Amino acid sequence: MEILQQLGQLFLQAVPTVVIVFIFYLFLRWAFFAPIEKAMAERAARIEGAQAEAARVEAAAKEESDAYNAALKKARAQIFVEQEHARQHVLDERSRLLKAMRARAQEEVEATKKRIADDISAARPEIERQTPGLADQIARAILERPIQLGGGPAQ
Repeated sequence: MEILQQLGQLFLQAVPTVVIVFIFYLFLRWAFFAPIEKAMAERAARIEGAQAEAARVEAAAKEESDAYNAALKKARAQIFVEQEHARQHVLDERSRLLKAMRARAQEEVEATKKRIADDISAARPEIERQTPGLADQIARAILERPIQLGGGPAQ
């Protein structure tokens, strides 16, 4: 029984400590935990809002990036078309110049042929006039040469 009595006294002595601990718990809950929970809830709300804002900004940036890439692709295609047009223009100009140069060269060849034909026509009477005299000179040179026997060269 004495043990029960000692336990009872111990319990009575512990009651004020328990009450103080309980009051301290209520105070901490009111003064410390409630503001911390409130701050953590606000923080979580801000984090969710920031994440949502980041997702919106990321989507907008992706949209702008896609629009930029599409515009870049379109610009590159336009540049390619312009380059192809310029290349075709240069090729056409080159072809035109080659045709003109060929035509001019052909005209020069024809003019030269005509000039040569005219020179031949002009030289023909002179050659025909000189032919009998040259033939006589050749015949005299052949006939006047001494004949040697033995096939050796003439001395």
